[in-house]
Amino acid sequence: MDNDTKKTIKNLGNLSTVGMTMAFCIILGALLGHYLDNKFNTDPWLLLVFLGFGIIAAYRNLIIMVRRARDDDQKSE
Repeated sequence: MDNDTKKTIKNLGNLSTVGMTMAFCIILGALLGHYLDNKFNTDPWLLLVFLGFGIIAAYRNLIIMVRRARDDDQKSE
């Protein structure tokens, strides 16, 4: 297998995890916020706060993945 094919497969593998990672962060934040809302009877405030944290974490992970892919791409050139 030549280097271009290996590079393409690696990039596709990295891109395939972007959606799952973003969804996982957002869902985890929402579930944690919902659980804490039920525990402390603060509907819907903790849900909104932790949903916001989940969205921020998802975009932070997206930025990290893009930077890592860009760095890997520059190293291979």
